[in-house]
Amino acid sequence: MTTVVICAGGPEDELAYLEPFKSSDEVVFIGADKGAIYLINEGINPDVAVGDFDSITQKEFSDLEKSVPVVKVTSAEKDETDTDLALVQSLDFNPQQVVVTGVTGGRLDHFTAVLHSVYRIQLDNPKIKFIIRNKWNEIRFLVPGTTPILKDNHFPFVSFFAFQGMVKQITLTGMKYNVMKETIEIGNSRFTSNEVLDEQGSIFFTSGICLLIRSSDK
Repeated sequence: MTTVVICAGGPEDELAYLEPFKSSDEVVFIGADKGAIYLINEGINPDVAVGDFDSITQKEFSDLEKSVPVVKVTSAEKDETDTDLALVQSLDFNPQQVVVTGVTGGRLDHFTAVLHSVYRIQLDNPKIKFIIRNKWNEIRFLVPGTTPILKDNHFPFVSFFAFQGMVKQITLTGMKYNVMKETIEIGNSRFTSNEVLDEQGSIFFTSGICLLIRSSDK
């Protein structure tokens, strides 16, 4: 299974744990602007670096060119964010999964932009699993149907929110709090902080877009 890991230039101390991805030949690393430097700091040479690179020094950029096989420099005056460009680039590798990190800390406008970009690209590519991840949280968009939710001791808490319209006929199984054919409305926080009790739980719903957040408090 091909996985693309995108690292953007948010606060470095909030990056997801990248060690599990290092040993696989089926993982492609893309650095978005300063995120490429973060990957190098983690002992990972990105396969691709993309962005305007206005947040790194000339020396860092020189080192980047020596370490990264493909460096795509864009204008600072553009409609897309550097993370948008990295998301589009990820599709060239025909991934089954795209993990995005380095986007949740710092400026909330940047995070909100990434959240909506991932939402859009997820709807356009329903067969690919897009995940936003930092040290303590993992975010996904779910479309109608059944989605398995594996037990994960690192992210024990599971929350569900309506992102686009009402999430209807929601059924949760294998969870601490199971429900049957209920509705999550926009602004409803009732489905916060559930837990997977079985080795695998599931969520089923018939319409709407569900925002799934898995979290740790450690």
